[in-house]
Amino acid sequence: MKDPRIKKLAKLLIDYSVELKKGENILIEAGPGESPLVKELIKFAYEKGAHPFVNISMQEIAREILMNVDEDTLKLMAKYDSEKMKDMHAYIGIRGGDNVAELSDVPQEKKTLYMKLYSKPVHMDIRVPKTKWVVLRYPNPSMAQLADMSTEAFEDFYFDVCCLDYEKMSKAMDPLVELMSRTDRVRIVGPGTDLTFSIKGIGIEKCDGKKNIPDGEIFTAPVIDSVNGYITYNTPALYQGFTFENIKFEFKNGKIVKATANDTERINKILDTDEGARYIGEFAIGVNPYILKPMKDTLFDEKIAGSIHFTPGNSYEDCGNGNKSAIHWDIVLIQRPEYGGGEIYFDDVLVRKDGLFVLEELKGLNPENLK
Repeated sequence: MKDPRIKKLAKLLIDYSVELKKGENILIEAGPGESPLVKELIKFAYEKGAHPFVNISMQEIAREILMNVDEDTLKLMAKYDSEKMKDMHAYIGIRGGDNVAELSDVPQEKKTLYMKLYSKPVHMDIRVPKTKWVVLRYPNPSMAQLADMSTEAFEDFYFDVCCLDYEKMSKAMDPLVELMSRTDRVRIVGPGTDLTFSIKGIGIEKCDGKKNIPDGEIFTAPVIDSVNGYITYNTPALYQGFTFENIKFEFKNGKIVKATANDTERINKILDTDEGARYIGEFAIGVNPYILKPMKDTLFDEKIAGSIHFTPGNSYEDCGNGNKSAIHWDIVLIQRPEYGGGEIYFDDVLVRKDGLFVLEELKGLNPENLK
């Protein structure tokens, strides 16, 4: 795809998202189909006086490796890539592919090994806490199909979503960050959902184009043992090549004690990856005004206007609750009326109803004020 908007996106990523500086090393990871954006990123990196490094990968090749990979191979892969990541100041991950289900038939035990022995040491332990990083998708016919759109219409949607005014969004987020920073008790209510937990003493982070493109969420984490009740998610969740639907979790003192879905056995195997997988590592509120429906792509779905996501697994260092896990699975609940509605309460005060903020100081985050 040749599109002048690619250059605009590349400049946004280099200048705003990772704020690349002279002399810094940046690792760009992408697939072969993302080469137009990769080339623009390399050009802008050189203009900054920075040093670009590139990894090109393909999902079908990754599948072939994972089908029969062993522990020793994964440990060596992690060893070499960890050393490379340690030398990076910035990271841009462009994740695409022609088939979102490419890894669906990889044995679950191989996926679990990969998460524990490769993804966690390279990404969770080094890239996330120690580099300026941003991850994004790249528009292609496969993504357009997931969104039930023509390729051309999806490309227009993609650039609207990805290139919005993040500085404006960032300022509108500040009152919610301040409110959450002095909040103790949170209650989430909706069809099949009545969930309570505390966020007291946990950091609050606004996501305004620095970590993800597209962006648009404010996140924290629950006090690890404070979660009680149940949540029923109303969006499909694609994870490790399989689409989960009708996910419901029941909690007792922070732990998922019961999990059901369209494949209950499979989801419980994921939650048994390690001890931290049954505890929540993130609670976030989505506000991107251009993203209104799920398309089975986490980077888009977790930013849906009027949504939350409640994430089993690892917590981020800046907003950590101490939970450590090889998984971090953002699963989305939309609370707009067409999805059944719902409410968010902070310390018994109604904050958002049916996807719209009701407190005056937060109305700047409603869709009509962010477009």
